[in-house]
Amino acid sequence: MAAPSPEPAAEPSATLSIYKAARSIKRRASTLYNALRSVAEDAAFVAEVAALWPALPLVANLRCGLWYAPPRAFAATCYFKSTDGHAGNWSFSTARLNLHLALLAGNRGGCIIVDSTRRGKRFPDSMSKTIPIWCCVLNRAIERHRLRAIHKGGLGGEVNCEVSSTMLNGDTKNNSCSSNWDSSVHLPVWVLGTEKNAIEGRIEEWTDQFESCGADIHSLAINLQKPLRPLWISQRTRIWLNEVPEIESWDFTPIILISASALDAVATQRMSSEFSWQYIPGAGDDEESWARGLTPTLFWKHSYDLLDAGPDHCNQLVADIVEKDRVYRAQRGEHSPQITAKPLKGYDDIKCNDDRTSTMWPMNLDPCTSATDAQCSSNGHLLFWIGTSNLAVSSTLQVADALVGVDCILNCDSTSKLPSNSSENSYLELSIVGSKDDRFSLMKNLSKAIDFAKRNLLAGRKILVCCQNGEDISICVALAIVTLLFDDNGCFDCGNSFMKRDITKLEMRKRLVFICKFAVNARPSRGNLKQVYGFLSNEKERLSRLT
Repeated sequence: MAAPSPEPAAEPSATLSIYKAARSIKRRASTLYNALRSVAEDAAFVAEVAALWPALPLVANLRCGLWYAPPRAFAATCYFKSTDGHAGNWSFSTARLNLHLALLAGNRGGCIIVDSTRRGKRFPDSMSKTIPIWCCVLNRAIERHRLRAIHKGGLGGEVNCEVSSTMLNGDTKNNSCSSNWDSSVHLPVWVLGTEKNAIEGRIEEWTDQFESCGADIHSLAINLQKPLRPLWISQRTRIWLNEVPEIESWDFTPIILISASALDAVATQRMSSEFSWQYIPGAGDDEESWARGLTPTLFWKHSYDLLDAGPDHCNQLVADIVEKDRVYRAQRGEHSPQITAKPLKGYDDIKCNDDRTSTMWPMNLDPCTSATDAQCSSNGHLLFWIGTSNLAVSSTLQVADALVGVDCILNCDSTSKLPSNSSENSYLELSIVGSKDDRFSLMKNLSKAIDFAKRNLLAGRKILVCCQNGEDISICVALAIVTLLFDDNGCFDCGNSFMKRDITKLEMRKRLVFICKFAVNARPSRGNLKQVYGFLSNEKERLSRLT
């Protein structure tokens, strides 16, 4: 008997897995227009919360937080990573101390930090755990510092007693007892008890690390009259407008954490008189995957036009805006790479605009200083001088406007050639790329950078070290210069003290903290810091063989 013929196999194109179907639906919802529309709606919520405490400065947690308010609405930026708060991976980063934020909060009575997260969470881990850990460690270190000052005051006489009294909470009501200073861990209620206990068990260790890294705890103790404490506000938080507490009524310095996005399990269809669109929670996150070269500064400059364009014309308008900005920067000799993006198809002829969008900030603002991708510094500084070292760091995007008081330039940007009529003694260009592109690019160029810095510092010249963003490579080059050519007091000694001390990660961390005290935008990558450490170790070994 003949064997039964096998059933014909289904064609691959006829089957669609659940995963592929879900990815297809997500792609259809995650259009550029939907993202921008969602950002604008969440920004309206941020504006409403910020208006409840107008005296508190608004701070963006990089980079996502920058999308949720116009650039000029932000007093500063900070950098808290969610990975430092992931379960089982909690840490206190001495490379991201954000001490400028603590000083700002102390001077202004608190601050408001803006961030968002993708679907599934009310708050990112940076707000749920990283920032609460940071607040607790700083509070604990300040408490230790004040207790030591009180002890010295009791043994050292009347003058020291007065100094201790000034440092202890700033008024006679709180000066009576140091126990008024709250140094406990304050975590949100949704953090599990086991996780909270594990974090509490490591606070002392992190405080020891903070104290040993060379941070200026004395300045924190003077500026912070009340301990730091986080408060959480999301779109599900209920606030009675007639019962909003005054800042002065709190016995702590509030760090108000705003999670800008709504918690929607699925994309929500929204309607207006002209267009329909789908809301995307945390739309500002991972901008490389959707923004097509658009930056927060460009978005807020052209926000009305972009939101009025609708989904059919939004992509083309963004392309035009980005290209005009690129040409503008290219004419100024700035870094201006060509942005390429695949064209996106419109879906179901959806049109867009929403008459309910009403932010409390003007949406069509003039650009900061220039129409560049660089964020404007809240204090107007285009470069940051590192103490009295005659060293400054900056972005090449802003060098043209920041050359006042600069004698020579060390350009570490591989993508930008600065116009210079100076001699080779006052200008050096090094093509250094990030550690992700070349793991040894920085290390191979540091010897040239050191020689250039040494020669000009000996001549009493002021040096500007710049890279594309002014946050990573230039900071690492400055770190190598400060470590090799300066002593422990920050005085230039031509490298004499370098041979007398051990090169450890702790020593490097202290000098990085010293630099970050002045360059508050510093965000050195781990890969580049490892190259600096490797270079300094090799240099120490080489010099020891010569002597």
